[in-house]
Amino acid sequence: MLEPRLRTMWLANAASAGAAVAVRTPRPLFALEARREQRGARREQREALLASDLEVVTVTDHSAVITWTTRARNRAGRPRPVPADTEVRIGPADGREPPRTWHFEGRRTAYHYAEIRNLEPGRTYRFEAYSDGTRALPARTLVTRRSGTPESTGVFTTLTPPPGRLIRTLALANDLHYGEPASGLFAGLFEGLTGGAEEYPEFMLQAMLDDLRLPDRAVDQLIVAGDMTDSGTAEQCRGVRERLDEWGTLGRDYFVCRGNHDIRPPGEPDHWGEVFHPRDRLVEYFAGGMRLIGLDTTRPRGAGGTISPPQLAHLRELLRGEPDRPTLVFGHHPVTRHAAVSNPGGPGFVLDRFNAAAMHAMYATAPGVFLHHSGHTHRNRLSRPDSRIGVEFLEVGAVKEYPGGYTLVRVYEGGYMVNFCKTRSEAARRWSTRTRSQYLGLHPDHALGSLNDRNHVVLRDFSGLSGVPAAH
Repeated sequence: MLEPRLRTMWLANAASAGAAVAVRTPRPLFALEARREQRGARREQREALLASDLEVVTVTDHSAVITWTTRARNRAGRPRPVPADTEVRIGPADGREPPRTWHFEGRRTAYHYAEIRNLEPGRTYRFEAYSDGTRALPARTLVTRRSGTPESTGVFTTLTPPPGRLIRTLALANDLHYGEPASGLFAGLFEGLTGGAEEYPEFMLQAMLDDLRLPDRAVDQLIVAGDMTDSGTAEQCRGVRERLDEWGTLGRDYFVCRGNHDIRPPGEPDHWGEVFHPRDRLVEYFAGGMRLIGLDTTRPRGAGGTISPPQLAHLRELLRGEPDRPTLVFGHHPVTRHAAVSNPGGPGFVLDRFNAAAMHAMYATAPGVFLHHSGHTHRNRLSRPDSRIGVEFLEVGAVKEYPGGYTLVRVYEGGYMVNFCKTRSEAARRWSTRTRSQYLGLHPDHALGSLNDRNHVVLRDFSGLSGVPAAH
């Protein structure tokens, strides 16, 4: 055994020698290159452009609107929006040539909106969407990934418009929720999204109103089917009325009905009624021979809908008096069994069965009723009627959140064409993209609807209508 002094010197020499060897011994060259390649690959993967959320939102007789989002991953590996250019290539599906660039926009954005114009009616096209050379793909949602969707096939067919001249263009909207502080709240189960310093219900409403006056929309009248405010306060009711009055005149240019969010608790003043019209009141307007009937389908408490007996009797009287007059009815709550069983809130969320059955019976004897517009579900859905009647029951997505828009009804002499349109401002596109992540990312499957729900043509005789302004 070594003496303590010699043992200490030996351990010191061994330690210093080991350290020296560790410093002098170079790492293998291939190991250093491998590390650099790994770091480079991780950086390229992080910085690679991702183009997703591809949606063919609108298809008319001569145009299509295609949207998507571009992102890249940050250092934590999470996708973040990044600007890129916008390109759509289009070609006839029956042609042999590859699609050519039909739309290109060099202004860089993360929220892409491409409106493809000058297409032929009733023709099938192939399309591809790109940003900075990266092809856009649909998100992992059933509504755009299922077999046969234009997003999965890369093919869409333009509509064939009804015969005759264009008589009138109506815009259907609902669920503005003016004054709402957070979007996506549901029974305390999901945390809501906020717009930060921006009041998103305000800029989403303004984006719609700005759209409707542009020449490519050229809307004659706007119909708002309820939930115009978040909670029916005096400030909210006055605020939304001021915005709408800047766009047009109530009863001539725009028409409204009440939603469940527009009601104050029992015992409090009815601010919505003071600003617009009282509770349980049916409103009737005329627009160039077409009749517009607005219903109050709200209850004093709860989210479900009903119609008071006097209001129901008034509706029966109007339809019985002029059963053949072309009539569009609007109310906040959907009225079909199909809507009752297909929405997440269940049958208690829509119009009660007694009143729904009564309305179907009235519509059966009033062939002039052609469309019933409702909101409340925040989705685009063409609902099946409960009986064999020639009425289209149409739910329209919310203005205030994804998909963020309104539906155009273009009335021709020989029918009408329905097209859902997203609002186009940069702020509206950014907010719509953000709110598509609501409800654990399931919101698109609920809210967007199928291509046919959003875009279709109905043949019907409107040759007796004129294009004169609306009148109360």
